[in-house]
Amino acid sequence: MSTKLADRLSVVVPSATLAINARAQELRAQGVDIISFGAGEPDFDTPSNIREAGVAAIEAGKTRYTAVSGVAELRAAIAERSTRERGVPATAANVVVTVGAKGALFNLALALFEPGDEVIIPAPYWVSYPEQVRLVGATPVFIPSTLERGWKLDPADLARALTPKTKAVVLCSPSNPTGAAYGPAELEAIAAVLRAHDCWIVLDEIYGSLVYDGFEQRSLVSVAPDLAPRAVIIDGVSKTYAMTGWRVGWSIAPVALSKAMDMVQSQGATSTATPSQWAALEALRSPALEFEQMRSLFQLRRDRLVEGLRNIPGVRCGTPEGAFYAFCDIGEWIGRRTPDGAVLNDDAAVAAWLLDKAHVAVVPGAAFGAPGHMRLSYAVSVENIDKALARIGDAVALLE
Repeated sequence: MSTKLADRLSVVVPSATLAINARAQELRAQGVDIISFGAGEPDFDTPSNIREAGVAAIEAGKTRYTAVSGVAELRAAIAERSTRERGVPATAANVVVTVGAKGALFNLALALFEPGDEVIIPAPYWVSYPEQVRLVGATPVFIPSTLERGWKLDPADLARALTPKTKAVVLCSPSNPTGAAYGPAELEAIAAVLRAHDCWIVLDEIYGSLVYDGFEQRSLVSVAPDLAPRAVIIDGVSKTYAMTGWRVGWSIAPVALSKAMDMVQSQGATSTATPSQWAALEALRSPALEFEQMRSLFQLRRDRLVEGLRNIPGVRCGTPEGAFYAFCDIGEWIGRRTPDGAVLNDDAAVAAWLLDKAHVAVVPGAAFGAPGHMRLSYAVSVENIDKALARIGDAVALLE
């Protein structure tokens, strides 16, 4: 029997964020005090009423398969929330509940993309976007942005990148890894370009509720409703309600595409865990108070981290509008020497050195398509933010 693996795996790069977390866990197991800025998940517990709803579902015997697209009550609540909060009309027929938002994106890739297709992805990007595109044989096409532009897609660059092969454009707002979010006028400018090209629009809005300083979060579809027939919204409860391990996400798409994604899921995950779905329903019905407290704390942490990073020589960092990431230019550190004579040739070397020397875990920017940068998640206590900033500052002071 041949032991050869499928060729498709040769084009996939393992997740850098998970690799950093794994190395940090190894050091912790050795007794090292590691402060990790790597994880893309809130450090809060899932609110008690949501946890209790999951337990109640188990006690009530809600532990069997559900419909592939999810329990009817949850799908209806998702559609109602989209209509009310986004201004994007939806019904349960538009919704497929998935194993996390990542599962929704994977269903979409299998349902839409094939060899010969191109998928436009603004950079910096979340690490799984291009890998999922490659897994199904399509080609990711990257459009770089810059700190000077606020890490946002330039509509003129988008217009130049669109070709007859473009099957979809991915837009994440607020963004992982940069925290950049698009205001209504910026979305209008992007929509004006997309109107002239017949392609799908994938809107990853998993961080849509986590915005700061009164930022007006809008969906491109609410700004340009005429594009709704070819738009897919990706969302879930993971980030907003601190429910990453419950694995509940969803897609909101035109009915024909939702049926196709339902068919894909039926041959894969079947459905999301039943108690998790009932917990997610409780989350959507929850009062906003506990969430608002979490968001306020994230903003406090953001301000503390960004200010502290800017005070470290060689760091340039913008102020993210949303999510819980700071994305920093550390180009001035590249090429410098550590006290033992090693040269920091790239951001991966910087990340490895900070982990071993400062015992601080960050994710190198190259993983997100932006070499010379690093991402720090501020889903970390203020105490640990202050401690880590001091450690980083001390380590950088040793570079030659």
